[in-house]
Amino acid sequence: MCQHRPSCPSADSADRESARLVAHHPEQGWSLLCNGVVLFEDTGELLPDGQVIAPHRPLGAGRVVTAA
Repeated sequence: MCQHRPSCPSADSADRESARLVAHHPEQGWSLLCNGVVLFEDTGELLPDGQVIAPHRPLGAGRVVTAA
């Protein structure tokens, strides 16, 4: 699928999220990568073979901790 040189990481590689964007739809909460992976705003993923990767946002992301 990827025509870039060097090629983007494949959908089954650990660094698949670093592939180039093909389509970006922030108003709908998803992006399509060159390797066929659909990334969702909540950090979930849909792989080209239909496998679903659950959201993997770090716990506490976006929260501000203040001293009492």
